[in-house]
This record gives sequence, structure tokens and C-alpha cells, in this order.
Amino acid sequence: MISQELNWVKAYLTPNLLMLKGCLFPVAGLGTRFLPVTKVVPKELLPILNKPLIQYAIDECIEANIFNFSLVISEQKESIKSFFQSDKELENSLSDEKRTLIGGVNKIIERSNFQYAYQNKPLGLGHAILSGENTLSKENFAVILPDDFCQNINGPSVISQMAKLSERFPDKCIVAIEEVPMNEVSNYGVIKGDPIRGYENVFQVSHMVEKPNPQVAPSNLAIIGRYILTNEIFQIIQDTSADSNGEIQITDALNYLAKEGKVLAYKFQGKRIDCGRVQGYVEANNFMNDLES
Repeated sequence: MISQELNWVKAYLTPNLLMLKGCLFPVAGLGTRFLPVTKVVPKELLPILNKPLIQYAIDECIEANIFNFSLVISEQKESIKSFFQSDKELENSLSDEKRTLIGGVNKIIERSNFQYAYQNKPLGLGHAILSGENTLSKENFAVILPDDFCQNINGPSVISQMAKLSERFPDKCIVAIEEVPMNEVSNYGVIKGDPIRGYENVFQVSHMVEKPNPQVAPSNLAIIGRYILTNEIFQIIQDTSADSNGEIQITDALNYLAKEGKVLAYKFQGKRIDCGRVQGYVEANNFMNDLES
């Protein structure tokens, strides 16, 4: 068992060589908590300092050697596509000093491949992921919700950590989790699971509950917006019934795989801030400002 632990540490500290082929971003949501600004500006383009939320998420992927991106958008969010396209007219109008400000996104555009799919009705995260099926390869892929702003200033990004774990368990889906106060579990999907010996902060998931009442929640280990999914998830989503709100939940699809022992949960290293709320968005800006001060 000690040898197993040492192998895990060694793998965690070495570059990710068996990289995931792609990452899907479900970004079709309306962002109603940020109205009126989201009437015209997608919440994923709201800036943390001078860089939009989604660019931080893309940077997280690139650190994990992921360069193929599938964005599930709506017809009202075409500006996300525009952001990831070069703008020579703008560049030619800028001084050399100002041109460096768009250097980061230009490097992303040069190095990456972007594909788009559409979800024009809010039919749930499961449906959004299914909508992007044809933009992905047949291999394991990551899913990031940019609302969940994650930073690990002392080590690899959250998705890098999960990608390394996926190399050890390529036949399993992985969800990122963190401990939350029990009075907040009703805002999340929550797992029931047991720690896996030899793998710190890794749990074998037996069951998942979407937004449980705190009195009956199986734990306070809440799922946040980072996933690694196997390709078989698409067929399971197709066979998953919509909930009472007419939405297909990824939690329901993952529950099917959990019963077969095919879902792990990983309590990640780093800080996560919920930028789907105005208070969290302000907190993230303050956090990054403090880092750069």
C-alpha cells in the first residue's frame, strides 16, 4: 500500500502525458442573477480584473495539456465565439504596450481548437453536455462550469489534478468535491462515498443526491463545476428522464454509473469561489487583486 501511495505522488508531480483530448463548457445559461448586464453580456465574459471568467477556465485546461474546446452556447451568446477569434483590425489600432493586453487570448486562439454547439432552452446540465456530443472525440473529456472560479496558487490547477487521477482510473467518471456547511448542501449535488485507501482525498461514490434537504443529505461533500466523464455518459444521458422542472440532470446520469462503481469523487487542492452569485463575483475580483498586489 505504501508503494501505491508513492506511485500516486510520483504521478501527481510529473507532467500529464496521457492528456485528455478535450473539454466541454456548458455556457448557454441566461445568467439572470447578473441582470441587467447579462441582457447583452454573457456572464462568462464578465471580467475578473481585466480577464473574463471563461479565459481563466481555458487557462486551467491548457495547464492540463487540453487544447480542444467545445462550447455549448445559445444564439444569444455569439459574443463568446467572437472573443475566441482574432481581431486584426483591433490589433493594428493598438500600441505595442496595449497589444500585450490581448497577448494571452491570442496565444489561446493560436494554440487551440474551438467547436460550438447550441442549447437554446434551459433543459439542464445533462442536456447541455449531450448537446455537445458531436463536438468531442470518443475519449474521456473534461467539463468545466466557468461560474466556479478555481485557483490553486501553490500547485497544479484543479482540472490538472483530476486529469492525473483519470490516468490512474481511465474507466471511471470523476467529480470534483469540496466540503460545505450542512445548511448549504441544498444548493449542490452531494455525494455518498467511501475513501479509497492509498489515494488521498479520493472517494468511491455509491450515490449522489441533487440539492438534498440538509436533514437527509448523505454528507456535506458537494459537487462543484469540474468533471471528467467517460464517453459512455452520452448514452446514459439519452436514457435519463427529465426531472419535475423538465431538466435532465447530470447527477441522475452519474448515479447510474455510480451503482456500477464507475464514479469517483476528488476533494481538490485550491480555492473555489462561486461566481454565479454577485457576492462571489466580487470576492473573486478581490482575491485576484490581492494576489497581484
